[in-house]
Amino acid sequence: MKATIWHNPACGTSRKTLAILQETPGVELTVVEYLVNPPSADKLAQLYRDAGLTPQQGLRLRGTDAEERGLPQADDATVLAAMAAEGKLIERPLVETDKGVRLCRPQEKVLDIL
Repeated sequence: MKATIWHNPACGTSRKTLAILQETPGVELTVVEYLVNPPSADKLAQLYRDAGLTPQQGLRLRGTDAEERGLPQADDATVLAAMAAEGKLIERPLVETDKGVRLCRPQEKVLDIL
């Protein structure tokens, strides 16, 4: 099974999710450090759609200026453009496998798609 994690090595939840993926037999893992290589707005839209989330639900509020910028109330295109431009606005970690996409908070949510 192929799996991609949009990972922040400074985040404990992201590291724990990555460990679950690394310890699961048969997983062909791709790790994307999204703060270095943020996904495009189109890719983010697909990830959130496949996860059953709105872009606003995938918005990281803690440690960002998202609320001050009005992003929680903004339209999808505005939120996605902001996330693609500033990876720190993406809540982490996102994991995509053949079985779907999850925002893995808590990290055990990754088990749903393995």
